[in-house]
Amino acid sequence: MLPKAIKSRLIKWLEDHRELVVLLFCLPASFIFTMLMKIRANMGRSSRKSNSHESAVREIQKKVQAWNKLPTNRRRLLCTSRPNWLSLSTTFFQKHLHHQVPIPLYEILELNEKAMTVRVEPMVTIGDITEYLIPRGYSLAVTIELVDATLGGLAFGTGMSTHSHKAGLYHETITSYEVVLGDGSLVTATKDNEYADLYKALAWSHGSLGFLVALTLKIVKIKPYIKIRYIPVQGQKEYCDMLRDLSGANEKEPEEFPDYIEGTIFSKDEAVIMVGEYSDNNPYIPINECSKWYKPWFYKHVETILSEGEITELIPLRDYLLRHNRAIFWVVEDMLSFGNNPIFRFLFGWLLPPKPAFLKFTTTPGIRAYTFTKQVFQDIVLPIKELEKQIEVATELFDKYPLLVYPCKIIDHGPMSGQLKRPDAKYLVPGTNYAMYNDLGVYGVPGKVKKNKPYNPVIAMRKMEEFTRNVGGYSFLYADIFMTRKEFESMFDLSLYEVVRKKYNAEGAFPHLYDKVKPEIDVFAIGEENAISG
Repeated sequence: MLPKAIKSRLIKWLEDHRELVVLLFCLPASFIFTMLMKIRANMGRSSRKSNSHESAVREIQKKVQAWNKLPTNRRRLLCTSRPNWLSLSTTFFQKHLHHQVPIPLYEILELNEKAMTVRVEPMVTIGDITEYLIPRGYSLAVTIELVDATLGGLAFGTGMSTHSHKAGLYHETITSYEVVLGDGSLVTATKDNEYADLYKALAWSHGSLGFLVALTLKIVKIKPYIKIRYIPVQGQKEYCDMLRDLSGANEKEPEEFPDYIEGTIFSKDEAVIMVGEYSDNNPYIPINECSKWYKPWFYKHVETILSEGEITELIPLRDYLLRHNRAIFWVVEDMLSFGNNPIFRFLFGWLLPPKPAFLKFTTTPGIRAYTFTKQVFQDIVLPIKELEKQIEVATELFDKYPLLVYPCKIIDHGPMSGQLKRPDAKYLVPGTNYAMYNDLGVYGVPGKVKKNKPYNPVIAMRKMEEFTRNVGGYSFLYADIFMTRKEFESMFDLSLYEVVRKKYNAEGAFPHLYDKVKPEIDVFAIGEENAISG
């Protein structure tokens, strides 16, 4: 063990030289880690037996059943043994206080082309599934842009893509969940079987109802390219109206809507809207392999459209789906200020992005406090009719651009249908049972921090959460939340969730949803202590 004084100096050095740590440790370690994981996956696939999934699930059941036999005073609540640093969540759930169960399930189990579904184990990643499906002519209906996101993590959390104005949130594309419950039993939940109530509650449950051991997802037929049109728009009302019109927020005409829609807002009055359609090759349209290591980061490429004007290009499908991966949208710029430099991209761009796993691995308590007080990582689902107000509030509180906007269909499934509150009737698209919402993505260092102006993250985020509750929106729960339990229960509908917890033996076996997603640190104390006073 290092002496305390040396350890403190080392931690202080790591905190003061974060950019150097990312460059010299996180990037090489990420690359080595990726290679090792690929080798491991290939070796595992070549040696697996046909019944290995069933055998692995039985082992998980045995571990849960053994936990049930422990004396009551020795039964700590259950969670997976996956290290916190492998999770994409910004929080560090206190697993050391829980009974940890390994979930070593990493395989793609079945492609059903007739049913247009794929059955997978929960630890399969976006990187894995795009490599598997795209050469076969398919894609998930909703594909998140980060290669390390796991399909199981997204199933119990959530996600959306630029196809979500048609497909809805990620959980709308799940046809079945296979879950080990708190008593060790294995059940398959679908929207039509005897476990339909469990099926509705598993989305947004964050592992607080059971252990996911497999899931089945909808897939869609694809073409090799996305023909993407970049439209620069001046004026807030103009780009907000265009996003609403293109996504179908005002009327039901789905056959006329583009396959993919994305908005990147670079200032209050400037945005680039991208619309994409599946396409074959076209010799008259230039091809942009935008995910190549030497290419400009995607959002930087998009930003040039503001001055150069509208263009159309073809992007290979996998490049398009993972277009934000190298720069983690625009977060990497705050970690490596020179990351988009052409020389750096050409020589070292192949090392990007730094793995979120290794960024978390090097996160000391001091860095965690720094991240909390001086950076913002939030995805918020809000009614697109309130888009102007969203931008106004986010600008006032964070002064951070670009802002990400993905239109997304939120379906009204009726009462007792899960943690998402039903959309207000005033937001419903006429003649449908859904409303058009959008993801508002706010990532990076707030402008107030960069300008050394007063910034209190607690006040800012609580105001953002209050606005979100007032318009019937929802915070993505991978990020830090700043709500009391009462406020959390006002944002989400836990009526079905609480019934399901008792009915399926989650009560006393798994942490409650609020306890699972709330920050492990005292956000109020740290926020007040570290608030920037100018």
